[in-house]
Amino acid sequence: RKEPFPLCQSQDTSLFSQSLSSSHFTTTMLLNSFTLILLLTLTTSISSPIPSPPPHSHFQHLNVEKAIIETKLKPPKQPNHHSQHKQQQEQQPQWKTKLFHRDHINLINPTTNNNHKTRFNSRIKRDIKRVTFLLNRLNKNTEQTTTATEASFGSDVLSGTESGSGEYFVRIGIGSPPIYQYMVIDSGSDIVWIQCQPCDQCYNQSDPIFNPATSASFIGVSCSSSVCNQLEDDAACRKGRCGYQVAYGDGSYTKGTLALETITVGRTVIQETAIGCGHWNEGMFVGAAGLLGLGGGPMSFVGQLGAQTDRVFGYCLTSRGTGTSGSLEFGRQAMPVGAMWVPLIHNPFYPSFYYVSLTGLAVGGIKVPISEEIFQLTDLGTGGVVMDTGTAVTRLPTVAYNAFRDAFIGQTTNLPRASGVSIFDTCYDLNGFVTVRVPTVSFYFSGGQVLTFPARNFLIPADDVGTFCFAFAPSGSGVSIIGNIQQEGIQVSVDGTNGFVGFGPDVC
Repeated sequence: RKEPFPLCQSQDTSLFSQSLSSSHFTTTMLLNSFTLILLLTLTTSISSPIPSPPPHSHFQHLNVEKAIIETKLKPPKQPNHHSQHKQQQEQQPQWKTKLFHRDHINLINPTTNNNHKTRFNSRIKRDIKRVTFLLNRLNKNTEQTTTATEASFGSDVLSGTESGSGEYFVRIGIGSPPIYQYMVIDSGSDIVWIQCQPCDQCYNQSDPIFNPATSASFIGVSCSSSVCNQLEDDAACRKGRCGYQVAYGDGSYTKGTLALETITVGRTVIQETAIGCGHWNEGMFVGAAGLLGLGGGPMSFVGQLGAQTDRVFGYCLTSRGTGTSGSLEFGRQAMPVGAMWVPLIHNPFYPSFYYVSLTGLAVGGIKVPISEEIFQLTDLGTGGVVMDTGTAVTRLPTVAYNAFRDAFIGQTTNLPRASGVSIFDTCYDLNGFVTVRVPTVSFYFSGGQVLTFPARNFLIPADDVGTFCFAFAPSGSGVSIIGNIQQEGIQVSVDGTNGFVGFGPDVC
């Protein structure tokens, strides 16, 4: 086993023995010189204090061996059979359901994802698409928000399927009786939609496509309905029914009619939920039936639940390779006891997104020398820091990222470097190590709250042979995004009513 910290030995032990063998005069001169140097050193130390090295508490250990083993584990198969999953859902708490990582469920073409390096590269490619579109949208100011695409489609929402990571899926019941479907969760979207029969143009999904004719609770929405008016699209009326169209950044889209339908989450049945019933869908080919929007707008699932759950929801994203499921829960019971709460910042130009008050970064307990202003939301609605479940890798403005990365490199000189991988420019060759000591990585929020990440949330395996990368990247803009890799294993709760987001004290 390699030792991450080799012992340091003195390179010169002969100075004092030579001095002692010299004449009395030489000895006296050396002592006087030593006294003078000592006084000068103390004076310098008082006037210009040198930062002391971080205490032991500002370091932690990454279990390299375990992380590599997890990359080689075959994910457990999740049952797709309706009756099996219904029984599992009935065992869940009232407002709680399981959350699955995409590698742990039976999606389309599962044989293509049997290698960690392949899965990793695919994840990063999806993430680049997600971030590119998200940044293009959030960097616009109020005078630039209307485009030809938005004008024609009425609603330009983000998806976690093809134009996003689509990392986390929930399985919920649609209709009466409930037909269980895998849905992507997306904290940046304000709509709930699924593919529906008759399907004029649909992509492949792992479950049978939902047929409204078999549901006793399906109700079409008229164009004069107040629900239809919330789409803000005067032209979305098709044969007396309220139509919806959603465009995505990569050319993908979903189009169909709006309906009221019963949705089952855990043991809770929510009647007359507004959903998009998509008959024309393109590009979303990862196997999900649709999308469960958890954004801050009125048409999102959280917004529609309203007073039933007090606009509170919480999630725990399962860590990669653990083979366990995470959770999604609604209502105040989703707020963990002893959580660290930080204020949400409302962006009137983009109310769907959850902005937080990040003020600084730290490595090994030492704050990175960057201005707080780099994370602030401007009066035009640009910049700021977004919490996003659909983005995998946390993005920071380039200036902040460079300083952050350099601070991390400066405290990991004990680790052998490796070539960069994709968007990651800071990687390490940890092949042969069992554990390594790494500095802590922390985010500072307004009010002095500090969130320190587990080592596995910022140093991640890029393959199954020991290449680990610092899991942050530059955004190339003023927007910062806290991605799902950094959120893994942490209880995250959003209190939309009071305007706070909480980070639980326990690993989930």
